Amino acid sequence: MFAAAVVLAGGSGTRVGAGGNKVYLPVAGRRLVSWSLRAFAAVPAIGRLVLVVRPADRAVAEQSVKAEVGAAVELVDGGIARHDSEHEALTHLAPAIRAGEVAVVAIHDGARPVVDPHLVADILAAAYRYGGAVPGLPLPDAALIDPGAGPVPVRPDRRLVRVQTPQAFRAGPLLAAYQQAARDGFAGTDTAACFESYAGLPVHCLPGDPCNIKVTYPGDLLVAEHLLTDRSGGRGRPGPA
Repeated sequence: MFAAAVVLAGGSGTRVGAGGNKVYLPVAGRRLVSWSLRAFAAVPAIGRLVLVVRPADRAVAEQSVKAEVGAAVELVDGGIARHDSEHEALTHLAPAIRAGEVAVVAIHDGARPVVDPHLVADILAAAYRYGGAVPGLPLPDAALIDPGAGPVPVRPDRRLVRVQTPQAFRAGPLLAAYQQAARDGFAGTDTAACFESYAGLPVHCLPGDPCNIKVTYPGDLLVAEHLLTDRSGGRGRPGPA
């Protein structure tokens, strides 16, 4: 039994100012998504690594994996929305899940290139233990909107977090949740939303990593470049053309 990791790369580059899919932009000597894939490949517990791609991006995805990742990566065509892409990945892994070969599945946003392999390992371990696990950063200044009174501070006894990826879950319940969601026409905002709605198992929240940023806007590329260069000790190599 081992874990499988799914990296989602079906987004676009609209807000970051890219002409195509932002996950293939060069950052610190590699394409953005290659950093995520390399982080998961460095975790011994992960036996299968899946990259969900847009059909139009398959050629550049194959080239990126071959030139920059150095590990076996299975490519799967994604769906229209994030939830659909997650479902396609789980359908791809379904035979191994049913055979008991894959015990836990982690799902990660390919636009988060600074993910730490230690965070991945911690999330996988928590998913084995609790059923599901997500990393989150505290939101100490969060407020709720009251239609009559405007922003209202959150009570001290309530803990709100900004959830990150990777999110990891026991494979069997996760697959069953997405199959039932497909029958019901349900689409969650993230993997945990679908798992919580259908699996009946708790989702544990671990401390997230402030460096685990999501590249959304042009300035995020500069931050990611700095973080990745610092983490690799400045040993980056020239990025792809």
